[in-house]
Amino acid sequence: MNGITLRQDILDELEFEPSIEAAHIGVAVENGVATLTGHVPTYAQKRKVEEVVRRVKGVRGIAEEIEVRPLGSHRTADDEIARRSLNVIGWNTMIPDDKVQVKVENGWVTISGTVEWQYQRNAAAEAVRDLDGVLGITNMIEVAPHATSADVKKRIDEALKRNAEVEARAITVSVVDGTVKLEGHVHDWAERTAVERAAWSAPGVKAVNDHLHIP
Repeated sequence: MNGITLRQDILDELEFEPSIEAAHIGVAVENGVATLTGHVPTYAQKRKVEEVVRRVKGVRGIAEEIEVRPLGSHRTADDEIARRSLNVIGWNTMIPDDKVQVKVENGWVTISGTVEWQYQRNAAAEAVRDLDGVLGITNMIEVAPHATSADVKKRIDEALKRNAEVEARAITVSVVDGTVKLEGHVHDWAERTAVERAAWSAPGVKAVNDHLHIP
């Protein structure tokens, strides 16, 4: 697929998504890598743009340069964002009580702490990203290791074999101190996402280094 066709496919997909104001987003494509520019009113919409572009067939990578520009002249104060962040995190039953701390500076939220599972780490960021006034999120929450490297590798290998979206034989998994390294090749971005999701689902995974190649 050439760059012009892929760029148009991305623009069409963005226009099709009702939650995105596509008129303010620019797209450039080179060698399958989509560069996204422009501005959106919320951080949640920024993440939604990335999500939509990733699912377009032919996209091999994304360079995201979209700016968050809240509507109107009013800006939510940092202490108010921090208070709301702590509230939504506290209300989320997937996140253990008193395990996550919040810091806000100029609309940018940094969350930290320690949890047992990757889904809990993700849930904290997901809870905060939809709040008014949030311009960005840095997720520094650590996942405490719960299993040996061999056990983590075994669980990931088994998960890949069960996944109908993944050709497990083409993927090599290695684990050291909770850090997973993925090597091999996948057919498209959807398969790559499925492999990463399987890796993150294993208990004790602290980081995933994706070296998978899309032909």
